[in-house]
Amino acid sequence: MTGSVLDLIAFICFVVSWIGYTYFAKWKAKNTNCLARCLHQHRIHWMNELMRYEMRVGEAALMANIERNTTFFASTTMLILAGVLALFAHVERLESVIVSIPFTATPSYALIQIKLSLLTFIFVMAFFQFTWSMRQYGFVNVMVGATPLRGRETSDHMKNYATQMAVVQDQAAHSYNYGMRAYYFSMAVLSWFFHPLLFIASSLLVVYTLYAREFKSKAVVAITCGMIMLQKEERERKERESQPR
Repeated sequence: MTGSVLDLIAFICFVVSWIGYTYFAKWKAKNTNCLARCLHQHRIHWMNELMRYEMRVGEAALMANIERNTTFFASTTMLILAGVLALFAHVERLESVIVSIPFTATPSYALIQIKLSLLTFIFVMAFFQFTWSMRQYGFVNVMVGATPLRGRETSDHMKNYATQMAVVQDQAAHSYNYGMRAYYFSMAVLSWFFHPLLFIASSLLVVYTLYAREFKSKAVVAITCGMIMLQKEERERKERESQPR
């Protein structure tokens, strides 16, 4: 099998792995406890609880901390993009470095440019995802500021408002997650500089890593148990409030 054909197969495997896992994760999250599903339930509970407090300094600090992480990755992505774009001026030097590494496939000038272009595209896409996540967290802050104070009892309108706040925050988290996935798959693209077979293996390894962390990790188990405890506590609270005094 010629190198060009193997490189094409490796690239197709990479694209199928990324897009396929994205759709698979969305489908499986609908009926399986995972990070996205359980954290969304936590966000709904959080948004309902913050309505009980007149001073929301703690919530503001938590939101600022979450948004700070997104800002860090957005700025870091710009630095990485600058580094990748700078490599376009040193393709020949990069080619000689790759040739000097044992067991690597023989590189070509055009193919190295294609690989650098793929990395550039990935980090541009990650930048858009992180910045959109930042904006959506800002939207949540506005909605939190507009939230009125309520007592123990609440209307259906306010419950729906809390749910909508959680939805916006959930969308911000999804954008952040897509940006992080771009970082993960960019690590697989780095292996393409050495050998297309390593690129295929790295793409599959990234998919396995993402699946294990989002669906099978200890953090998922703990967050799921926490969600169940919150739901039980909410049911018991409603039962206590419904009992005649």
